[in-house]
Amino acid sequence: MSRIGKVPIFIPKGVVVKMQNKKALVKGPLGELFQKINGSIQVEIQERQLLVKRPSERKEDRSFHGLYRMLIHNMIVGVTVGFTRELELIGVGYRASNNDQILELNLGFSHNIIMQCPREVKVETKTEKGKNSLIILKSCDKQLLGMVAAKIRSFRKPEPYKGKGVRYIGEIVRRKAGKSA
Repeated sequence: MSRIGKVPIFIPKGVVVKMQNKKALVKGPLGELFQKINGSIQVEIQERQLLVKRPSERKEDRSFHGLYRMLIHNMIVGVTVGFTRELELIGVGYRASNNDQILELNLGFSHNIIMQCPREVKVETKTEKGKNSLIILKSCDKQLLGMVAAKIRSFRKPEPYKGKGVRYIGEIVRRKAGKSA
């Protein structure tokens, strides 16, 4: 049996979880999320716990068991605490600024990159003199947050020689030696 799938999910106060037409609906103080559940996986809601069960030991059922348990768990964490992703712009002249949900990036190209972020993702930028610019993304939807952060990072991935580019905070970029003279 899946070790992740058999762990019950605790439902905190202020969070409402409902199952309707094979969809898990989660409402909390930070928002509302839903996830479609595969036909074979069963979700049982007891007082303050949620259990995910599978009908058989088939490989497909085993893989979906742990997957849907973690997806529902991430939804509950998202609507109570939320998720944050921070990106750092490393390079001379690399800057970021935002006007509400519009993010403007200066990454050394001949033009600025303007990106419209989804309304579910809150965007904040920090620029201090002598430090790298930061982009802080916050959302209750972990999957959408990761997609937006990956899209921003794809505009200028960190290169291995000087380390310039957009990287996640805490990301380690493997550096290569340049030409030897």
